Amino acid sequence: MNRWTFLALVAIGCAERADKAHPDPALTDPDKYHVVLDNDRVRVLRYHDEPGEKTHRHHHPAFVLYALRPFSRRLTFPDGTSKERHFDAGDAAFMPAQDHMGENTGTEATDALLFELKQAER
Repeated sequence: MNRWTFLALVAIGCAERADKAHPDPALTDPDKYHVVLDNDRVRVLRYHDEPGEKTHRHHHPAFVLYALRPFSRRLTFPDGTSKERHFDAGDAAFMPAQDHMGENTGTEATDALLFELKQAER
């Protein structure tokens, strides 16, 4: 399988997963989220943005975030509340399923891996 066939299959898989109630970040912000691995147990996303950049509203099932470098961001949730987060390089955090918009509020680029879990959400 060549690279283009693989990317087409990933895009089809993302499109099948996406819906208006749970927008897929790989589709809402393809310039920031890149699928690294996708199988029946986990989907791994590489995330990168620059200071001041924002994402569109999107959904993550329960996931683990691993910071590749330090970053700060604001998450805004559908009810209008927001949370400021800071991660140092090497930090890892479990996050419950959520919809949000993100904004890089720091002075450095964000680089992180997100491990989305594909099990029944509790």
